[in-house]
Amino acid sequence: MAVHFHEEDLPADVSFRDGPIAVDTEAMGLIWGRDRLCVVQLSDGGGDEHLVRFRRGSNYDAPNLKALLADPDRLKLYHFARFDIGIMQAYLGIMAAPLYCTRTASRLVRTYTDRHGLKDLVKELLGQEISKQQQTSDWGAAELNDAQREYAASDVRYLHALKERLDERLEREGRTELARACFDFLPTRALLDLAGWPEQDIFAHDG
Repeated sequence: MAVHFHEEDLPADVSFRDGPIAVDTEAMGLIWGRDRLCVVQLSDGGGDEHLVRFRRGSNYDAPNLKALLADPDRLKLYHFARFDIGIMQAYLGIMAAPLYCTRTASRLVRTYTDRHGLKDLVKELLGQEISKQQQTSDWGAAELNDAQREYAASDVRYLHALKERLDERLEREGRTELARACFDFLPTRALLDLAGWPEQDIFAHDG
């Protein structure tokens, strides 16, 4: 197991095994247009994680990364897909789908709790402890320290295993098709966010 760090793009000789790929992002904040994309993390579930860092002033060209993320035959696993696919659409210009969101799946099957963060999911479903200490650190710094790199890697390290556990519960509760419909809608939800409807429910009857 190793964490591989790359600048501005995946090297051409990096390959991933077939199957879903876990994806996460780190940014300067949570507001598109104000807060720039800093890091994209990737894992094929085989034990290694790859971090692609974008510096200030980047043109976000990254052809190798974009080809992987935009592959329509490759399922992408996220924990909070709505934000991740939105900020990658804004900066990389690609919609990184089809997708599976562990946070959305958790909300559909863990209705006995309001704790749907990655740390809580990993602890309950996998019996592992992960640190979120670096969550609010400066991802735009000139150099990312070892703690930041490990934190970023841990955000994609467990998503394959979480999907397996959550799929079992979705099947048990009869909500697999509902989950798939939610996942299919998330790219549209992200595009609505980017277009200026981040909070409004445009389907609501408000008078």
